[in-house]
Amino acid sequence: MATDNYNFKAIRTVPTGSDFIDIILSRTQRKTPTVVHPGYSKQRIRSFYMRKVQYTAEGFAEKFGGILSDFPRIDDIHPFYGDLINVLYDKDHYKVALGQVSTAKHLVESVSKEYLKLLKFGSSLYQCKSLKRAALGRMATIVAGRKESLKYLEQVRQHLGRLPSINPTTRTLIICGYPNVGKSSFISKVTNADVEVQPYAFTTKSLYVGHLDYDYLRFQVLDTPGILDHPLEDRNNIEMQSVTALAHLRATIMFFLDISEHCGYSITQQCSLFQSLRPLFHGKPIMVVLTKSDLRKEADLTENEKKLIYDEIRDQLGVPIVSMSTMENEGLMQVKNKACDMLLEWRTENDRFVEAKDKDFLKLDIAEPAFRRDDKKREPVVPNQAIIDQRDADLKAGIRKLEAEIEEEQGGAGVFSIDLHKDYVLANDEWKNDPIPELMDGRNVMDFVDPKITEKLVELEDEEENRIAQLEEKYGDLDILLQKRTEWADALKRMHGRQKLMWIESKIRRTRSIGARKIERKGSRNLDEMADALKLDDEVRSSLAEKFTVSKKRARDEMDVDEEQEGEERVRRRSRSRSMSVAELQEQRVKRLRVPSMAPYARSRSLSAAPADKIKQMMHSQRSGLRNVSRAGRKGESDRTILNKMPRHL
Repeated sequence: MATDNYNFKAIRTVPTGSDFIDIILSRTQRKTPTVVHPGYSKQRIRSFYMRKVQYTAEGFAEKFGGILSDFPRIDDIHPFYGDLINVLYDKDHYKVALGQVSTAKHLVESVSKEYLKLLKFGSSLYQCKSLKRAALGRMATIVAGRKESLKYLEQVRQHLGRLPSINPTTRTLIICGYPNVGKSSFISKVTNADVEVQPYAFTTKSLYVGHLDYDYLRFQVLDTPGILDHPLEDRNNIEMQSVTALAHLRATIMFFLDISEHCGYSITQQCSLFQSLRPLFHGKPIMVVLTKSDLRKEADLTENEKKLIYDEIRDQLGVPIVSMSTMENEGLMQVKNKACDMLLEWRTENDRFVEAKDKDFLKLDIAEPAFRRDDKKREPVVPNQAIIDQRDADLKAGIRKLEAEIEEEQGGAGVFSIDLHKDYVLANDEWKNDPIPELMDGRNVMDFVDPKITEKLVELEDEEENRIAQLEEKYGDLDILLQKRTEWADALKRMHGRQKLMWIESKIRRTRSIGARKIERKGSRNLDEMADALKLDDEVRSSLAEKFTVSKKRARDEMDVDEEQEGEERVRRRSRSRSMSVAELQEQRVKRLRVPSMAPYARSRSLSAAPADKIKQMMHSQRSGLRNVSRAGRKGESDRTILNKMPRHL
């Protein structure tokens, strides 16, 4: 609302307290997830409810912020609109309503922060849900407590939307006077405004705006309600709208005076009203318009009336007087042209009221001396220290000119030449642009070459030979020493290989329980892969293969022995089953049951020696244990079955 032309029709609707709550809570329900289970992890449950609280708080804050930004701030708008709002809606009540909305916004944000901190430490779904309900309830209570302010602001919005769009800084003509003196008839004749015209007083109860064109310029004409001649404190809101426009708008004042007295007020009363309103006309162009001249001519005025109009108003105050008749369209154009010319002349004389592109220019007031000492032109002087301080501040802030900016300053492309020497790092910056000499101090480059460079190289070689001889005296032949070092490295490598071999053998021993068949199928491949991964040499690889083959053969022999024993047992059982009855066969089948969880070495043995009841009990306990393990393994965040919906601690 910082512009001069205010668009109050763009203010968004202010919902009532209950509608406000329903809008935000329904949007929260639609825009956030709605399904949560106690089986979810605590972090997921907390995030679920924290999101709802935060989204609701953001919705309330967004709505309140929109109200505060849409409605005009009285201290930031033009004084005309500030006083008009004070007249129509009571400035104090208006500020209190906006203040309550701002307070509600801050309270909602503080409640959100408070409950988000509590939700971070929620220990269960029930606790998080309770905190969420408490947070949303407190927010709804805060909004419900502002229902009267919201209702008042909605009424203000509706009334502001019906106000005409008045630009306080443009060219304006203001029509004022007693009720029923012909103000609305004039504005309906000379402008495109659709104003109600009736033959009784106080037809116009608010401000109306019309526009006309004169000398290729646009003027706005303001029709004000009628004003009665009584003290300011006794005037009602309708009259105060006219007073506000007269006090704050820079315009030509057109005071309409009904000389026929058909308005119900005498010329003496109308002249008295003009005198009482004179303080509001100070510094503005004024003209008096004698209306309804078709009913009574100026020549028909009495001497007393002429004295009041011509002597006290025209002669003493210098106010021009023009007559017209809206019924017969006499003098309408003369009145319009006279008012527009007066306004243009006045605005030209008062330069600081001329419209400028930069509205801040209107606030500037440049003081100049009334008397000059001489005709010498004095340019502004900037102290050198101020220039240095500004440069240091720019350097400290890291501001430097780009090459493109320097190019523009120095003539642009085709004229600008890049300085390649400015970034040289020298002891003195004045040396940067000096030409590089071919001879310096009487010497060239070859003069700086050391002539004894060959002798110094020979000395370095002799020193190297002497050091090698000292090392041979101390440690013996260096070639032998290097050979021994290589042997030590090979021995260390073989020792590391044996350690790797021992580790592989232990791993093979641990995997024997898998079964000889499994070792026979995958053993060679696993062995080759492990040998390649460990980068073993051929000697270690062959030794490992021999040991692995022996272990594999032993496992195969053990398996053959087990198969022979199992074959004999099957033949023995088949021969016994031929001579058994049906009941004995069933009992034998129960005795041959195996326990699934027994060790691998015991799986081939029979349980015929154990009682049937004990076998059933063992199988039942084994199955129940497996059931509990599988059920616990399935429990997780994605389970559809919730075993305990209300834990004991809740």
